[in-house]
Parts: sequence; structure tokens; C-alpha cells
Amino acid sequence: MSTAVVRTAEGWWVEDAGRLHRIDTAAVTTAGLLADRAAVGEAAGRAEAGDPGRPLAESELLPPVTTPCRVVAQMVNYRSHARDSGFDPDRVPPAFFRKASGSVSGPCDDIVRPSHVRFLDYEAEIGLVFGARLPVGAEVGERDLARYVAGLVVAQDISARDIQLTRTQFYESKSYPSFTPLGPRLLLVDADELTGFDRLRLTCRVNDVVRQDRTAVDMITYPAKALTLLARFQTMEPGDVLLTGTPGGTALKAPHKALAMLGALLPPERRWKAFFARQAHNPHYLQDGDLVTTRIATDDGRLDLGVQRATVRFK
Repeated sequence: MSTAVVRTAEGWWVEDAGRLHRIDTAAVTTAGLLADRAAVGEAAGRAEAGDPGRPLAESELLPPVTTPCRVVAQMVNYRSHARDSGFDPDRVPPAFFRKASGSVSGPCDDIVRPSHVRFLDYEAEIGLVFGARLPVGAEVGERDLARYVAGLVVAQDISARDIQLTRTQFYESKSYPSFTPLGPRLLLVDADELTGFDRLRLTCRVNDVVRQDRTAVDMITYPAKALTLLARFQTMEPGDVLLTGTPGGTALKAPHKALAMLGALLPPERRWKAFFARQAHNPHYLQDGDLVTTRIATDDGRLDLGVQRATVRFK
């Protein structure tokens, strides 16, 4: 049975039915908490026994993934997003990029757009939180996934598209402070629960308008295969997180083929100037004051990562 864990300035808690139950642990990091599963189990037991705990609504939640940590992300990993981006989903090779852990923020913290950024985009993602070391060279089968993945978390991969595209710079465009909201929960799961991973539904709303709504069955490269590919070159440690890609529905979409062909005839500077002149009329980019609400759960509620609410603020 999954266990929902949250973090506040006072420490770690098991969340159950809107109540918090303190985890008696000395852990100050996510890795430390995952190593103290006995304390988590004891708190979960008190919740099941009817301990009243305290109301969740009275607490300000921090990201359940502590920093510093490695934040790695999969690029173009949903078929719908591949089509939106102008790619053939059957021909997209698996690819990864890094984000600065300084970009991690809490589930209700503001998303802050730097003053030099014009086009701010959202990407709802499922985060895999590691509970054991993934060494270089590891081969991960479906049955091995729970050996490495301890929990799941709601994530947003906020992107400064004008930085990303004109400079082909993923690291900077996705690493500004507040560009990786995580939480509210770290949902601890076992091997049986991970078999239902593809039933998780990612729903992102901006000001109550649905922008993204897909289940993980739309994924191109599933977690076990992704971990095997990542382990060709990257070690992951307990408390690190892998963002597993976003479905279609982001603000950025590839231009129509005819426009793309015409644009290819222009020098790069003029091509980008024309492209972003069109993007300036795209109403889906995030605006000052927008509320981004992200929920990830199975339709039957058996796996529920919670709801993240973050407000966009312009510098």
C-alpha cells in the first residue's frame, strides 16, 4: 500500500485523509528519510489506528525532494508531445538533460519569470525519486524497478522557450530558481504499485482551463528502459529525481510544415525573429498571475500523487 509523505519546516509527516502524522526521524534529507523506513511505517501505523494527527491545511509544505540533488529529465517522451513538436513518435530517440537542483521549489511556491525571459511554458511530469543507488552499467528490468525507485512526485518542468530555442540551451532555460516545483507528496510505492504506473493521469490546468490531460500509457520510453539507458553514463543516488517527460498540450508547438520550410530558407537570426513574432500572439504562454494546477493520479484514485498549485509572478 502506498504511503504519502510530506515535508514542512518542522520535519517529515505521513499524510492520510487530510491529516498529518509526524515521522519520528532525525533525517533532514530525502535520502535520509528513505533510509529510515521503519519510522515512516510507524507513523503510517498511527494514522491507520485512528490517531488524529493535525490538519494538513494548517501546514506550509516544502518540496519533498531536498536539495542539493541530481535532477535529470527525459526529453520528448510522450507520443502526443512528439507530434506537437513536429517529430515522428516512432523515430524519437531517448534523450536526457540536466536541471540545476537550485530550480527545485515547493508545491505552492510562486513560479518566478526572470525579467529577460519572454515565453514561459509549463510541462506536467511524473518524477521518479530514487531510493537506492543506480550505478553506471545497471540493467533494469520491469521487475527491478522498485529496487531503485522508492517514490513518485508531481513535477513541473517550467521552460523559458526563447532561451531554450535560440541558444539550444536546455540547462539554463529550465534551471532558473522556481522552475522545478515538486510535490505536494512523495508517494512511496512498492513493486506491485509500480505496475500501475502507466495508468497515472497527468492533468495540468492554467486558470482552471485544461491544457494537458493524458495518462502515462502515452509514454515512448517507460521507466525501466529509461533507467537502463540513463545508467549507460549517469549514476543516480538516493534522493535524486528523474522527470519522465510531458504529454502534449504545452504552449510551444512546431510550426506548420509549410511555414517550417519557408523559415528554413532564412538566416538563423531572421528565422528566430519571425518565429517569436508569431509566438507573441500565442495566448497559451504563462502570464503574470496565472495559476498552474497540476494533478497526477490514477482514475480510480489508488495512486494519488496530489495536487500542486503554483502562481506565476513576473520580475
